[in-house]
Amino acid sequence: MKIKYLGHSTIEVSLEGCNIIIDPFISPNPKANHINVSDLKPDYIFLTHGHEDHVADAELLSKNNNAPIVSNFEVNNWFTAKGCENGVGMNIGGTFKTEFFSLKMVEAKHSSSMPDGSYGGNPAGFILQTEKSNIYIAGDTALFSDMKLIGEECDLDLAILPIGDLFTMGIRDASKSAEMINCSKVLGVHYDTFPVIEIDHKQAIETFKEENQTLLLLPLGDTIEL
Repeated sequence: MKIKYLGHSTIEVSLEGCNIIIDPFISPNPKANHINVSDLKPDYIFLTHGHEDHVADAELLSKNNNAPIVSNFEVNNWFTAKGCENGVGMNIGGTFKTEFFSLKMVEAKHSSSMPDGSYGGNPAGFILQTEKSNIYIAGDTALFSDMKLIGEECDLDLAILPIGDLFTMGIRDASKSAEMINCSKVLGVHYDTFPVIEIDHKQAIETFKEENQTLLLLPLGDTIEL
């Protein structure tokens, strides 16, 4: 499993035979203006909720690649009405399985509305499991006690957690989250895109290190492999 950071909360996950884009917010992100969205070739698009900074490029990517959008029922219906075909509408607790992966939708503490202000269903996270690696994609969320159940679901190789504060968890709550889900390797997302969510990188890394955890803050476009 290869994981590429494309800015904000956008992640590209490459599996053998399958490519996934999570929460595509590229074309409106000035920090990602060197990325051509049309060059991305997802087989699936995962959306954690309906906010524009997580779905901005979903329609284009879905139509360009005939890629199903996998999200909650309401978000999927919104994109279906826009002509995005073969979408998968889920709800919290449900699991979507393919020959490449198993994807369970789990709770997130946040809000969800679509770019036009319509109802965006319940925000969510995902547990993505393959034969070789398991990752937790938290989406936008606050810290909540039931995260400990996520840690009991499977042995996680990586947690993708928001760390920018104000709209989501901040650094210390994200570290607590990593402890609760029993995953010491964290990829930080949802930070630095806008001034209000800028973080001190050195302090953030040190906060995780104090808890015997590793916080990865990838330069945009960099890849890690599990």
